[in-house]
Parts: sequence; structure tokens; C-alpha cells
Amino acid sequence: MNENQRQAVRDNAKYLREVRPVDPEEIYEYVDGTPHPAAVRQVLREQAPSLGLVERDDGLFEPVEAEPVSVPFHGVDELPGELTRAVENRLVERFGPGWPDGDSGAILRSKIRDFKRRYLSGATVTYDEETALGYAIYHLPAYFAAVQYVLTDLAEDGLISKHLRVLDVGAGVGGPALGVDEFMPADSLVDYHAVEPSEAVTVLRDLLEATGDNFHPTVHETRIESFDPDGAFDLILFGNVLSELDEPAEVVQTAMEWLAPDGTAAMVAPADKNTAIQLRKTERQVERETDATIYAPTVRLWPDETPESESWSFRAHPEIAAPSFQRQLDEGERTPAEDESEQPPRTEEFVNADVQYAYSLLRQDGASAIDVRPDRSQVAKLKESERHVTDRIDCLVVKLSHDLAEGGHPLVLVADGSQKIDHFAVVTKETTLNADLQTAAYGEALFVENVLVLWNDDEQAYNLVVDEETIIDRIPA
Repeated sequence: MNENQRQAVRDNAKYLREVRPVDPEEIYEYVDGTPHPAAVRQVLREQAPSLGLVERDDGLFEPVEAEPVSVPFHGVDELPGELTRAVENRLVERFGPGWPDGDSGAILRSKIRDFKRRYLSGATVTYDEETALGYAIYHLPAYFAAVQYVLTDLAEDGLISKHLRVLDVGAGVGGPALGVDEFMPADSLVDYHAVEPSEAVTVLRDLLEATGDNFHPTVHETRIESFDPDGAFDLILFGNVLSELDEPAEVVQTAMEWLAPDGTAAMVAPADKNTAIQLRKTERQVERETDATIYAPTVRLWPDETPESESWSFRAHPEIAAPSFQRQLDEGERTPAEDESEQPPRTEEFVNADVQYAYSLLRQDGASAIDVRPDRSQVAKLKESERHVTDRIDCLVVKLSHDLAEGGHPLVLVADGSQKIDHFAVVTKETTLNADLQTAAYGEALFVENVLVLWNDDEQAYNLVVDEETIIDRIPA
């Protein structure tokens, strides 16, 4: 179909979409040369993001509804079967049906061990095809799940539209992309742009073929520093990529200029100390040097205050079922060299069922997930805890961890956005009046009444001792 015919299809679709569903069987008659309806349908699919059209099950196209996403979400139990098969097909295509065994299995296990080690040490991961496939095996399922939990937070607040334009910075092999596609309802329209300069793009392109009809991917094989956007984005994702950027804060600052006025930038990082702390440092630098505000989870409850604490925290969700390809690689037949190097027994080294991550949501409209501000006459700032040691205080805090104790008294990281040093709420006596500390979700605001402030010299942090005299209440978002 030539350009004049394509333009005619567009013009007719623009007119008809205001009148009735757009039918390729109708449009082709109005186009010079009467191209085949299948050709018209293909043009409509390609142009759907700019036309604002979604394709229905019956093959007709209609305007996407201009309303927020509202979908029931009960967590992520597993990677869907079609995505599991897509990963396995890619492995078979590259290595053959015996991919988990022998030399191919040894290569993949070596690649996974290497990038795990690099992540923990803060070193850069260099991608080749085998590394990308190892990444798909080990990380894709958890990243697929994590992005859906982040999207749920935004959707519950009415901040995800059915017409969504997404920029995925450092898209990798597609975990976040596939999670976005899974989360969005069938009648939504996603204009998805991936920026991925590495060889992971070969795996990414294959897996994007498993997305739905109304998920429209464009892959940009360039570094984010060279990316030239065409229009604003409703959601900009930095999924587990900050640690691989030379200047992460500068990149995020630039990306904020590409964000729609009511859009969100979401930074997500693995739940290890180095990457989680780096995310918070990036968050704070972007906050200082732009007009961005922290929407969640580390809300600045006190106006004009910023934290200086280390704040190593992460969010944890129930494990997902290990997909078959992880188990196959874990149980694959070792080469003699591997058998000599491994120390029995094997302990599911290549099974990754944890859904744990640090994250930050940034916006430019001043909105916050917690719409409450403390009264200086009623509650204390955590930045002033030094003057309150051995005293009881009232305070307003955000819960920023699950229970960190290992068999001892329940221990939870809390913050109010003013703290200079980490604060941990430790429960020495649980009662019905303070139980909200443990039952509240990550990122929830809590009013804490009559809590004892102590200095923990071993941890170089403050303990807020929750006992039978302490009352803790959730504060509605």
C-alpha cells in the first residue's frame, strides 16, 4: 500500500471513529485502488496508537476509552504459560532441545552466576546473547511480577489511563514490558517504547511478539543518552537499570522532561543493599535538582524536609511459582568440569521465586500517595530524635519495610522524610492497640502515640520502642 492509500485509510478512520466502529471491510471501498481489507487492517493496527484506536475481538476498531484503569488485582502467582513457552522456545532455538544439559547448560549457569556476582559487587553487566538468555531465565519472572505491583499502586489511585504511553529505559529482555501488557485490560491501548542498546534486544524482540493486539511496541536500539523522544510519556520505567548507568541521576533528570504533566516516573531496583541505596541516592538528587516530588513510597511528610538516612529498604511480596525453565536449568545434567566445581548438595541456585524490590515513584504535579501533613504542635520530627532519647513521643511515619527481625522482636524501618539517621520501630510488647504496625502495608502512613525513643549504638540508629503503652493507627491515604 502506497503512502497516499495509507493516508486515505487514516483520514477515513479519523472520520468513522466519531460515528461508529471502524471496519476495514468498509474503509477499503473508500481508498483509491481498493486495497485488500487485510492490508487496511494492517495499516489500522500500525496507526492505532496515534489514532487512539483499540482492536476488538470481532476485528473492528473503536476509540480507546479516556478513563483510568480499574482492574481486580490479587497478586502474581506465576508466569503465564504462553510466556513460559516463549522463553523456552527461544532457548530451544538457540541451543536445541537439550539446552539445560551439557555445554549449553554450563554456559547459561556460568552466565547467571557471573551477573549475580556483578550485581552484588556493583559492577557493570555486559550483555551477549547467552547472558541475555540467562537473564530471561533467572530474572524475567520476578520482574514481570514486580512491575504489576507498582502499576497497581498507581491504578488504585486512578493514575493509570487506558491510553498509556510508556518509555522503558533499559528494557532488557522484556520482564517489565510483559508485566505491563499482562496488567493492562484488553480494551486498553499501550504505546510502548523500549530503549535497549545491548544484545538483550534480540531476546526482547522475540518475547514482545507474545504481547496482545493492543500493545504496540517500538524498540530503539540506542543508549538512553542518545534517545530523542517523539512526544511525552505517561509512564517512564527504569526497571533494574540504574546500577548499569554511568550517571543515573542525570539520566532520570533528563527523562523527567519527557514526562507528561500528569505522568509518573517509576524507578525499580533489585532488593540488595548496593542497588537499593543507590536508588534512594538517585531519588534524592533528582528531587533536589528538578521540580519532581516523591509520590511513593518515601513520602516527605514534612514540607521542605529531605532525609539523609541510609534507608536501605525494599518491598516484599509472596513468592511466585518457579517456571519450568528455571527448574530445568537447575536440574540440568552437569559437565564434568561443573561437577568438579560444585559443592553438593545443590540448593536451587537457579530458581528465583522472590518478588522483592526497592522502588520510587516520581511526579511533577505535586501529588502524593499520602495526602496528610503533620502538625508541629502535635507530633515530633524524626530529625530531632536526638533531643528525645529516653523520652516518649508522638510521631507520624511511613512504614518502609517488612519485619526485618530474624526470630527476635518484630522490627520495621519507618521514616517521615525528615530523618537524618535510620529509625526502626521495634515491638517489645504487641497489643491490639499497636498491632497496625505489623499489619499495615509497605508505604502506609501510621500515627504513633507514646513511643519510647532510644539510641541503638550497635546499629548506629534510633529505636522507637513499641510496648503496651504505645498506640499505633493507620492513616487513610
